[in-house]
Amino acid sequence: MSQDYYESKERRSGERASSGEGSTSRRPRKKKRRSAGRTAALVLLYVTAVIGVSILLACVGWVAAGDVLALNKAEKSVSFTITPDDSFSDVVDRLKEEGLIEYKILFNLFASVTHKKDTLAAGTYTLTTDMDYRALLAGMRANSANRAQVKVVVPEGYTLDQIFALLEEKGVSTVAELKEAAANHDYAFSFLEDIPLGDYRRLEGYLMPATYDFYTPHDPVYALNKFLVYFDSQVGDNIREQAEATGYTLREILTIASLIERETTGEDRTDISSVIHNRLNNPNGSTQGYLQIDASLVYINGGKEPTEADKSIDSPYNTYLYKGLPVGPIANPGMESIVAAMNPSGGKNYYYALGDDNIHHFFQTYDQLQKFIASQERYNK
Repeated sequence: MSQDYYESKERRSGERASSGEGSTSRRPRKKKRRSAGRTAALVLLYVTAVIGVSILLACVGWVAAGDVLALNKAEKSVSFTITPDDSFSDVVDRLKEEGLIEYKILFNLFASVTHKKDTLAAGTYTLTTDMDYRALLAGMRANSANRAQVKVVVPEGYTLDQIFALLEEKGVSTVAELKEAAANHDYAFSFLEDIPLGDYRRLEGYLMPATYDFYTPHDPVYALNKFLVYFDSQVGDNIREQAEATGYTLREILTIASLIERETTGEDRTDISSVIHNRLNNPNGSTQGYLQIDASLVYINGGKEPTEADKSIDSPYNTYLYKGLPVGPIANPGMESIVAAMNPSGGKNYYYALGDDNIHHFFQTYDQLQKFIASQERYNK
């Protein structure tokens, strides 16, 4: 072949080489650069996404932790009441409404995980925004120090019915629950051992008047036990030995004391005690053993002013209809009346009446009593 042919062939081959045609070594390197760039972009996007999600989760976790741990909350104290009818969901809703928690789902989850859902007890509690989830749950338990308390002053001479009504008014317990607890719970005190269960009046005379602190509400059994513990501390062995020395049982002394408490004007306890003892000790005397004390009629007529008709009410508490002491105390006496019941003044009086001066006057005979009554305006209106 001619020289021109070879030169032309070499020239075309060179042109193809310069244009890349026929070359298999350079094209893959360009693809690798594009693939590496795309991978770097994906890695950067992934890292950015991870960081973003992490930051988001960290923010959510911080906010959640702030609620769980009660961080950075405005200071607030709440009187929080749980009723026996409230569900856990009801409680959580009100916690949210009061601003004590922010996230109900989170609180529910925490309570479930810690097994605290069933530990809440009915009552009124003092809760604050400083309390974390664990403290809130612990603060709504029956033995919590956060339970609201109420001070109840029980006056001397109050009956069980009056005391129970007072306790219900103060939010301690209901009258029905207190009657049930009084009638049927077997309290572990020696002075109650011989009194049968079944009638709530079995505790009449033993709820010592004083000032008490109760939770709101308070378990009725524990509430009554608080009274009995105080009675036991006040009417100790010394008092019981004195009662035994009188020839009467402790319950009989309490019955006499309750009559004194309901009759006294405050300064005549031992004189009224003397009249009661004189009538009891002389069943054949002028009163024939009848105590004839109006306070016993008030106990059985619903607390009203006694009438002549009330003297015929058939009740073992009626001292006009039945001789001797009533079947049990008619009120809850204080220590002064209990001491007076064991230590009468020693006079020979059998009668007394309240004068226009609001003072009891005492007499040995019925004639003296009648003359006095005739002289007083209060009896002759």
